[in-house]
Amino acid sequence: NLKALFRPVAMMVPDYAMIAEIVLYSCGFVEARPLSVKIVATYRLCSEQLSSQHHYDYGMRAVKSVLTAAGNLKLKYPNENEEVLMLRSIIDVNLPKFLSHDLPLFEGITSDLFPGITLPKPEYQEIVDAIETNCNKLNLQMTEMFLSKILQVYEMMIVRHGFMIVGEPFGAKTSAYRVLAGALGDLHDKGLMDENKVQITVINPKSITMGQLYGQFDPVSHEWSDGVLAVSYRAFASSTTPDRKWLIFDGPVDAIW
Repeated sequence: NLKALFRPVAMMVPDYAMIAEIVLYSCGFVEARPLSVKIVATYRLCSEQLSSQHHYDYGMRAVKSVLTAAGNLKLKYPNENEEVLMLRSIIDVNLPKFLSHDLPLFEGITSDLFPGITLPKPEYQEIVDAIETNCNKLNLQMTEMFLSKILQVYEMMIVRHGFMIVGEPFGAKTSAYRVLAGALGDLHDKGLMDENKVQITVINPKSITMGQLYGQFDPVSHEWSDGVLAVSYRAFASSTTPDRKWLIFDGPVDAIW
């Protein structure tokens, strides 16, 4: 019998609540159990009630981002109400990716799960001043929406290794990261917010072949040649400066790259 030759494998869905609870305890949260249940409930309700979009993610990666953000906030504000910290991390991580018609639903979900919790305004005055200075340098208007998007990019950058800025052409995507890079450089020069300067490498992945981008094996000479991405990544990895390194793929979103 063929079945006897194979070892049985049991597949299971990971217990997100237990994983979140353990991580929260390790970050110093006292009320880790009820908070972990609220994280899982938030994503379950979002998946049921919000519209279906390709970039919406309610899996383990999303939960891990919330936990990372919550851990950072706990270190920064150790005596703050833990529900406030958790609500702040859930909103900071998720709000930037939701479309405008899903925002009221998301706000309803969070207000139901965290009743009576009001969030204090984050202290971003120093970075806002730096952003305004850089907008004036680049002859850009610092509208309320533009500023909020730049701050959302900054918040995403803190909790994720990689993320995507998506939007229509002329939607200020490139201007947002350029202004943020200039602002972080100014903050570093002034010694504020423990920030570092930014090194940027921009690649258009659609302008070259996949082999030129990632590297390829030559069938004739049997030699491996690194691609543009590999060379740029190695240069950033071997750099000893504390600067932030941004490797940006600037082009249309494509499943190939």
